[in-house]
Amino acid sequence: MQWTSLSGEKLSGLLVKPENFDPAKQYPMVVNFYEKLSDGLYQHRAPDFHRSQINWTFFASRGYLVFAPDIPYRTGYPGESAYDAIVSGVTALISKGFVDPKRVGLQGHSWGGYQAAYIVTRTNMFTCAEAGAPVANMTSAYGGIRWESGLSRAFQYEHQQSRIGGTLWDYPMRYLENSPLFSLPKVQTPLLILHNDKDGAVPWYQGIELFSGLRRLGKPAWLLNYNDEPHWPVKLQNRIDFQTRMQQFFDHYLLGAPQPQWMGRGVPPMEKGILQGLEVGGQ
Repeated sequence: MQWTSLSGEKLSGLLVKPENFDPAKQYPMVVNFYEKLSDGLYQHRAPDFHRSQINWTFFASRGYLVFAPDIPYRTGYPGESAYDAIVSGVTALISKGFVDPKRVGLQGHSWGGYQAAYIVTRTNMFTCAEAGAPVANMTSAYGGIRWESGLSRAFQYEHQQSRIGGTLWDYPMRYLENSPLFSLPKVQTPLLILHNDKDGAVPWYQGIELFSGLRRLGKPAWLLNYNDEPHWPVKLQNRIDFQTRMQQFFDHYLLGAPQPQWMGRGVPPMEKGILQGLEVGGQ
């Protein structure tokens, strides 16, 4: 599909529809994104346990729409660029009448996780969101290293994906304005966070900063951590567990399914690996 962004640019994206799609009905929708995904129009997505993203095939088979918008970026404004593309695309779809505006979720991982965390500080459009391995604080992330390679993280902000375009001292306000952490009081969207303690790309203290900040402010937030796993769950049992919890999270907010126990009472450290909390009912 195509639409016009908030800045007047023609954008493209993919829309995955459930079988027997009826445009006269309203459907729940999950928005999944990274940078550009429309070139995967003819890619087969097997219904497996993905390590970081929702499985489009699985969600569509259960009655969800899945929307994947392409995002063009302006140097210095990565968060705002994502907001522009995603919000304009969702608004265009809602205007067609077959998306339930009260049942729209957001999901991204890594760079997509950062963008999800940023967007919920800018709009209450989304009923719920999941952010995997997100950078919450660009000022502390800039001064860190990528634990797997030992490289300073500064290069990706100055010249690569994070797209700030200069040092922290050149553009201090860009680092602050693009950091979700400093706008957490505005968040009203329930947020599920995934961040593993052996993440070699995005240090997991970024996920901790985001989670602890939201909880300090009394916001609904959950943090999933798979011990000794890298940037995403690799072990099959952990991928299954993550996909199960993410499905339960979206089903609760977008389909009205009962809340699982792990969302109600959490999983205390002494119970981790023993009691999973996946059951529905009770606290």
